[in-house]
Amino acid sequence: MADDNKRNGEFWALALDRAQLGLWDWNLATGDCYYSPTWWRMLGYAEGELDTSDLWLKLTHPDDCERALASGDRHIAGDTESIETELRLKHKDGRWVWVLDRGGIVERDAEGKPLRLMGVQTDITRQKEAEAALEQVNVRLRLALAASGTGIWHYDIGTNKSYWDPRTREIFGLVSDTDEVTADLWHTYLHPDDKEATERAHLPPPGSKSVTATQYRIVRRDGSVRHVESLVRLIAGAGSAGQILGTVRDITDETKRAEELAYAAHHDALTGLWNRSAFDRLLAENIGAADRLPLAVFYVDLDYFKALNDYAGHAAGDIALKSVAGGIRASLPPSAHAARLGGDEFALLVPNCNDACAERLARAVLAAVRDADLGSAVSSRRLAASIGIAFVRDRRTTVTDALACADDACYAAKAGGRDRFAVFSAETASGAGGLNAARLAADLVDAMEDSRLKLFGQEIHRLGRPWQDSRHVEVLARLEARNGKLILPGEFMPVAERFGLAARLDRWIIRTALSRHGRAMLSGAVSLGFNLSAQTLSDPQLWDFVDAAIAENGAPPSAISFEITETAAVTNFDAAEEFVRRARLRHCRVSLDDFGAGMSSFEYLRRFPIDAIKIDGSFVQHIADSRFDREIVSAIAGIARSMGCAVVAEKVEGKSALEILVGMGVGYGQGYFLHRPEPLEAIVARAAAEKPQARVGVAK
Repeated sequence: MADDNKRNGEFWALALDRAQLGLWDWNLATGDCYYSPTWWRMLGYAEGELDTSDLWLKLTHPDDCERALASGDRHIAGDTESIETELRLKHKDGRWVWVLDRGGIVERDAEGKPLRLMGVQTDITRQKEAEAALEQVNVRLRLALAASGTGIWHYDIGTNKSYWDPRTREIFGLVSDTDEVTADLWHTYLHPDDKEATERAHLPPPGSKSVTATQYRIVRRDGSVRHVESLVRLIAGAGSAGQILGTVRDITDETKRAEELAYAAHHDALTGLWNRSAFDRLLAENIGAADRLPLAVFYVDLDYFKALNDYAGHAAGDIALKSVAGGIRASLPPSAHAARLGGDEFALLVPNCNDACAERLARAVLAAVRDADLGSAVSSRRLAASIGIAFVRDRRTTVTDALACADDACYAAKAGGRDRFAVFSAETASGAGGLNAARLAADLVDAMEDSRLKLFGQEIHRLGRPWQDSRHVEVLARLEARNGKLILPGEFMPVAERFGLAARLDRWIIRTALSRHGRAMLSGAVSLGFNLSAQTLSDPQLWDFVDAAIAENGAPPSAISFEITETAAVTNFDAAEEFVRRARLRHCRVSLDDFGAGMSSFEYLRRFPIDAIKIDGSFVQHIADSRFDREIVSAIAGIARSMGCAVVAEKVEGKSALEILVGMGVGYGQGYFLHRPEPLEAIVARAAAEKPQARVGVAK
């Protein structure tokens, strides 16, 4: 019997050791507590190394003592069947060991009073660390879900029950205090047009492990329509039918923004008509459809629009453009399309339109322009239009040729007295417009790709000082024709604007100049000024392009200036104002070109926080002989200086003009007397060879 007891004792000792369980045995009568060797080893101590009186209480973490005592007290009082609690015990090396303490009464006296308790403690430190790590992951997940506005839901296939978390209920507008919802509730929210496809997407086939993404609309109980996005996956369950787990996110705002961006990419922001790129695409599609021929293409150019802006301001101009656009739209049949090409130019295409149809529509458009609402600021002035019409009867006709022919007819209408229309005829086409202009536009595109577009430059001098004191150059372009002749901007720029190439041309000039001379600009050898067309001012991606070009080539923004003309500002006032604001944020400089040529010049000077003005050359080239021009230049220079703007005089052609300008206090000049345009590369090479001096740049 003794041998059996010994073997049983050895067996249980071995079992405790293998299971890594620490056993305790507490005698309530004496207060003594026995701890097994495995318990001591669990905490890093030798058996009996510490006084056992209240030992476990001394080693228990302060935050866990009350909970551990309460667990034992409840059991001794008969409130619980056993002791079970988690607590931390101090290891010999100073760290805390998490243990699961389980035990209970094993001996009572005759009256049932507890005499002895026994239990085991299991090291669960790794489990607690894993739980803590999992909780961190869950916290991050909950934070990510909260930040993204994502809801979680699942549907138990076997029990036919659905569960929506609070965010899901919020997205659907459901007021409920519980996660469980009826299985068919979701179906009642689906938009009728999306219902069938959405239900199908939310039923993954058995065995599927892929995630299905779907976007659909819901109709909330208040009647509001919301766009949502769901990710759905089938989660297989052991011995069960599994669950469908999903997320839901309200993407209504994103969808609206995407729709607005898509609309903005194809429509003119002011009038809501198609923009140039969209119109070109529509025109190409209609020309290619035989059942839409003959196709009438209209080119509509407003007459006296610049005078309206000068007289009443850009706000009246905007009102007029909107009213004209509305009148044009109302004049056209449903199959037709209208576009604003830029500024005060419009284009129309009308399928299946013969001569009589085109004449009737042209008269209606002319009347709509004459009757346009110009706002309360305008009392007597009225607009008119010149309209050119070209017919497309051959599917091989290009978009460029169709517009060129309509544009040529528009020139004929202007020449005939304005407020009228003309029909294109190859026999009477003007030599400077029409197809010749189209060929020049096509050649300009080719020249940007085959190195026939050349960069020139003209120095801007600080009057009375060497050019090296300023080192500023206005970048110019020359088109080298295939016969080697250089074509000046005055000839090809109007064509570029007419055919929607001006913004592309401006980008080519900026990108090419910065890539070739960015290093010289960074060294201080030179600063460059670029002219911007009205189309470029309206380009919403312009600054993304400029920022990328600066970052790629290292040119400092302070060495870059942009020149905008009053003509560009007239038809793009808001765009020009935004452009100037963003330029100054980047420390680029801005000049207002051709200043004084229009009646709104001083209004722009007041509204735009520009760095410099360039006095229109028409007031400078005859300044030595014209008292009127001298008074104008003197007044402009004085006002500009008082507003902190640098002043540049254009077309300085003689010594006497230079002396007069210096006497007036005009700071800078540009013209043949100071420097004739030459290849930009030569100017930069000469500047780089000379050690840069302390610079006093234009419009700093």
